[in-house]
Amino acid sequence: MQTPRNGIEERYARQVGVPGWGAEGQQRLAAAHVFVAGAGGLGCAASLYLAAAGVGRLTVCDADRVEASNLNRQVLYTPQDIGHEKASIAAGRLGALNPSIEVAPVVAEIDERTACGLVGDAGLILDCLDNPATRFALNRCSVATGIPMVYAAVSDLTGHVSFLRPPATPCLECFVPRTPPPAEPAVPGVTAGLVGAIEAMEAIKFLTGIGETLAGRLLVIEGAEPRFDVIAIAKNPGCAACGKPGKTD
Repeated sequence: MQTPRNGIEERYARQVGVPGWGAEGQQRLAAAHVFVAGAGGLGCAASLYLAAAGVGRLTVCDADRVEASNLNRQVLYTPQDIGHEKASIAAGRLGALNPSIEVAPVVAEIDERTACGLVGDAGLILDCLDNPATRFALNRCSVATGIPMVYAAVSDLTGHVSFLRPPATPCLECFVPRTPPPAEPAVPGVTAGLVGAIEAMEAIKFLTGIGETLAGRLLVIEGAEPRFDVIAIAKNPGCAACGKPGKTD
């Protein structure tokens, strides 16, 4: 393949050379629609890299407004954005970064009633949430629709990432119990940025068809040590979400 050197495609010249990516992989990215659930620390980092890579459609969903305490890790926002809707600000910044893609903001709460309607015709879900109940609602939508989901969570200097595609893989509830959430975790910007970037990498691998995703595995990042571990995860036959075909409530 000849490396593009003019027009809008020049911005992708340094990535299409990745083995297996090429023009075909870039076209698959351009045709893709990714639903980014949450425009916080994870969502800001992940969506930045997806937009820069040329994912053709991004839907950024968040019901919150920018607060001063967000600014240590939510890198799409500035102090002037405090009080404004995260989804709208994020969509504007991502569209400015790459005007050749479509970015749609959705200001809405995700719950079991609304999740699938909000996800719509997206071909991939990115879980960039910090609320366990909302995360489980998104998981139920993934189970019901068959739309794959990249799961991620952060706390302190620790991060978790997996690629979920039930019924071929475990769903979130197979390995994350429905327990009451702990107190609001401390999250440095570097942790959210690192884990969000890995989420974007999982998405790009899936969409282009290169490499191997974390399907059936959980990446555990212990930044304090530092250590990266990959742990096999198995389906739970008794899982309330995916253990019985068709069970989504």
